[in-house]
Amino acid sequence: MTTSPPAPSVSPGDGEPLYRVHVFCCSNERPETHWRGSCAGRGSRRLCDYMCRLGMALGARRVRINHAGCMNVCEHGPVMVLYPEGVWYRYETETDVEEIMRSHVLGGVRVERLVLSIDPATLHG
Repeated sequence: MTTSPPAPSVSPGDGEPLYRVHVFCCSNERPETHWRGSCAGRGSRRLCDYMCRLGMALGARRVRINHAGCMNVCEHGPVMVLYPEGVWYRYETETDVEEIMRSHVLGGVRVERLVLSIDPATLHG
């Protein structure tokens, strides 16, 4: 009888994280008339999908790009956050997305013109 080797155990703090960069793009949708608006209402789903395709085309390794639910900064949207740094961006176009991908995700250099500074005191909820 053949047995499989045990599955590797990975715990926090055990070496490198699975992803070098993990991007969360808010794609929450609210009614068009909602007072805070929504990232999806401003094109975030399409732009996140574009970022995913761009990452694959550029051969990004150990980079994960995900749609995310509400990030609670709707009035700034569309927004994304890059971890492990925790850098927030506001973006509007494919050009913005490409600049974030090439400069920050792949090159490690923040795109200062798109960095979003959020005052925690202004968060809703």
